[in-house]
Amino acid sequence: MADEYRTAAHALLTAGQRGKPLRAPFCLSALHAIELYLNALLLHRGCTARSLRGLQHDFAKRAKQAADGGLVLRRRTAQHLATVAATREYVVTRYGPEMAAPASQVNRLSASLEEVAKKVKVLLAGPG
Repeated sequence: MADEYRTAAHALLTAGQRGKPLRAPFCLSALHAIELYLNALLLHRGCTARSLRGLQHDFAKRAKQAADGGLVLRRRTAQHLATVAATREYVVTRYGPEMAAPASQVNRLSASLEEVAKKVKVLLAGPG
């Protein structure tokens, strides 16, 4: 499912008017894909669905647990996920995109999505 949200996020970048991607839908799809990739890794590493639900949409906690499970993210990506958590970007983007002043830049969010997707897929394909 993470791959599908990633694909949707990329499609939304090219939608809309020239130079004006559909920002809120892209951000929501990209953030959801990141969350799903991290969830997939955590489930693979033995976390329960209940414990994941308890994290709500805290990307920093998910990333920390994923790091404890072997995910090594670049410093900028880890910092970005911490900022997403601190600013509650997922919740703001989902429920009040008009309030999304501190939202991630499209390039930063795209880079974080691609890195998380690539590295989680490698870990999922390798030995458990």
